[in-house]
Amino acid sequence: MANTFYEPGAQRAAKVSALFARIAPRYDLVNDLQSFGLHRLWKRRVSTLARPQPGERALDLCCGTGDLAFALARQGAEVIGLDFSAPMLAVADGRGRRSACGSGGAATPRFVQGDAQAVAFADNSFDMVTVGYGLRNLADWQVGLREMVRLARPGGRLLVLDFGKPANPVWRALYFGYLRLFVPLLGLVFCGSASAYAYILESLKHYPAQEGVAAAMRDLGLEKVRIVNLMGGIMSINYGEKRAVGAGEALKC
Repeated sequence: MANTFYEPGAQRAAKVSALFARIAPRYDLVNDLQSFGLHRLWKRRVSTLARPQPGERALDLCCGTGDLAFALARQGAEVIGLDFSAPMLAVADGRGRRSACGSGGAATPRFVQGDAQAVAFADNSFDMVTVGYGLRNLADWQVGLREMVRLARPGGRLLVLDFGKPANPVWRALYFGYLRLFVPLLGLVFCGSASAYAYILESLKHYPAQEGVAAAMRDLGLEKVRIVNLMGGIMSINYGEKRAVGAGEALKC
C-alpha cells in the first residue's frame, strides 16, 4: 500500500509539507522516543565535524525545529536555519526566544522560510552548510546537494546527516523491520498518524543513502569526502569540502 505522505514528482513538496505540519508539535518528542535520545548525540557529532569557529557563517538547510542550528550557534557560528515548513519554524522560533532569554546575550540562530532547492542567498556565502534529515525529503535530493555546494565558500564544509542503509544484510533487515513496525506505532500514538512515520522507511527506499550521497559529492568536485557510519550504518554523516581556490586561479578571476 502506498504511503499517504510519499509521492514522487511534482506533488512531493506538498505531501512533505502536509506531513511536517501534522507532526511539528510532537516532532522532538517522537525523535527522542524512536532514537532512544541518540539523535542528539548524532547531531552533536555533525556540529563537531563541521568545526565552527566564532564569527563563521553557517547555513542549516531543512532545519526543522532547529537542533543542528542551535548546536552550531553554541560553538560561536552565526547561523541561519532554513526550512519550508512554517509549523516547524514556529517551534524553532519558540526555542530561539526561550534560549535568548537565558543566554545572557549569546547569539541564537535566525530562522527563515525557504526552499532548500532554490535558496535565496548568494554563491559562496557560508563557511559550512549542513542538513539533518532533510535531503531525503526533497523532490530532488541532487538539486539540494548542488545548492549546498553553490552556497559554500571555497574550503567550506558540507555535512549531511540522515538515515542510512547498513551494508550488513542482517542488520539492515532488522533495522528496516524496526522502521516498518515500531516507528509507525509511535506516530500513531503520539501524532495520531501511523503513515506520518511509516513515511521514513518509504522515503529511505527511494533514497541512495550514504554511498549514493558520497558518490554525488565526488561527482560535484568536493574534496575530503568521507562517510561516518553510526550504529553500523543505520545513521550516517556524509562529509565533504568545497575545493579551495588556489592562488593562481584567484589571479585569473
